[in-house]
Amino acid sequence: MSATAAPDSMPYVFPTAPTSMRRPAIIAGIVVLAVAAVAIALNHPWFGVFFMVGTIAVFGNAQLVINSVKAVTAEEHPRKKILAVNSAVRLGTITVLALVAAFLVQPDGLGVMFGLAIGQVILVLNTVIPVMKGLRKQP
Repeated sequence: MSATAAPDSMPYVFPTAPTSMRRPAIIAGIVVLAVAAVAIALNHPWFGVFFMVGTIAVFGNAQLVINSVKAVTAEEHPRKKILAVNSAVRLGTITVLALVAAFLVQPDGLGVMFGLAIGQVILVLNTVIPVMKGLRKQP
């Protein structure tokens, strides 16, 4: 029994993932405005500010990831370890700063954590949905 595909079947071709930040930034901006409006209505305007900071941090991190991947893949012998260490340091720094804000400015500082979470969901869905649609169109 062979592990290769049948001659008439086509292998999956993964569609390219979108790397543009425009659509997710617009969606995130709308979400930030909605959260800020609710936060102001509930007399917690700083929650909205911290939420915005968390969302901006996610987008800043995503742009830094794109820049790091471009720089590493441009090398003659790209090394994954550089990307891993770079990502770990960045994510660790963002997490520590978010936790500090959450503990020092209670309860509104938790907005940073929510902003990080919602911003990440927006970015992931912006990438996953078009790829899944592309895969679904394949025979």
